Amino acid sequence: MFYVASRGHHADIGGILPGSMPPKSTELWQEGAAIEGEKIVSNGVFEEERIIDLLVNKPAEHPGCSGSRCISDNLSDLKAQIAANTRGIALIQSLFAEYGVETVQKYMYAIQATAETAVRNLLKDLYKRFNGEPLEAVDYMDDGTPIRLKVTINESDGSAVFDFSGTGPEVYGGWNAPIAITHSAIIYCLRAMIASDVPLNQGCLAPIDIQVPSHSILSPTKTAAVVGGNVVTSQRITDVVLKAFRACAASQGCCNNLTFGTNSKVDPDTGATIPGFGYYETIAGGSGAGPTWKGESGIHVHMTNTRITDPEILEKRYPTLLRQFTLRSGSGGKGLHPGGDGVIRDIEFLAPMECSILSERRVHRPYGLEGGEDAQSGLNLWISKDEETGEERIVNIGGKNTVSMKTHDRIVINTAGGGGWGAAQ
Repeated sequence: MFYVASRGHHADIGGILPGSMPPKSTELWQEGAAIEGEKIVSNGVFEEERIIDLLVNKPAEHPGCSGSRCISDNLSDLKAQIAANTRGIALIQSLFAEYGVETVQKYMYAIQATAETAVRNLLKDLYKRFNGEPLEAVDYMDDGTPIRLKVTINESDGSAVFDFSGTGPEVYGGWNAPIAITHSAIIYCLRAMIASDVPLNQGCLAPIDIQVPSHSILSPTKTAAVVGGNVVTSQRITDVVLKAFRACAASQGCCNNLTFGTNSKVDPDTGATIPGFGYYETIAGGSGAGPTWKGESGIHVHMTNTRITDPEILEKRYPTLLRQFTLRSGSGGKGLHPGGDGVIRDIEFLAPMECSILSERRVHRPYGLEGGEDAQSGLNLWISKDEETGEERIVNIGGKNTVSMKTHDRIVINTAGGGGWGAAQ
């Protein structure tokens, strides 16, 4: 009748790099544990040994891969998720006890019907606004892969076909997006364009026929690398949908996934295992402007919305120094309503470690609309010093890369701004 669910972010689940967000993965197994479905609580008992096997032993069976580098954190996080689900079950049961099954089901269907009606009315209005013409848009990943969309609306019943024909094929990299991501991006965009207060639910997609070409970047094969699909490709799908509807200018279009850490190693003198660690954060940028609003600066957009680690916690728990974290002035697109600015995040490493960045909008700038200017693209820099001469070296490492950091090396992430709306006056 009902399922309860909780979604959690696990900082490391193994794979070829600490943080389990490898920017250059080409196969699914390189990205750590991949669990299709597993019962982890049986008769009230947490199956800890089985979970350790899935998160530690299984990923390490692949060449060049490690198991989870922070299994204690994984276990704690899973137990927290189980507790959240248990609480959800109790709340639903109390709802049944208070109102009865029939009443709860009645309102469950009513909520979905309300959302469906709101979407159908939105699409009918858009049909009239655009004189019944199909709504089309295309945008590109930084590797040049197109994501193409054509929306055809049926005026009579307010249904629509979202056709992604012409979208590029599966890529030899980690930014393929399983089909569920396209569905999530569409339901998010539709809900965002509805002015009334409608709870987000599956009713929003009832009038929508989603067509995605198989073996494309939006419907990859089973073993394709997909670690970036949820965090970067999802943003481009959102950009394309909002562009087709002329809803707003593009936001930064990226989560700016930064990971760093070390693998476990054995002390040659004592033989003791020195545990490794993995750290993962997402970094804010600028949001796009719209017909009645300016973009916001230094904000997460569309996907993630996760808090960044407090500077004091970052520097206490990890061998790092946060040198700068500020707005990137002027990075938003100019316009009648200007886009928001991105940020600058400068981290110095106080010990050797691997650092990876998985990002987008380093080539193609976030678009402006209705005469608004494009925003500045992002830029990822590695700053080091020559050990003999002390000469500083600044290197653009691109949108997706891994660098072996030495002590006192720095990573500087300049995130993209949001596009402007309307010609500046």
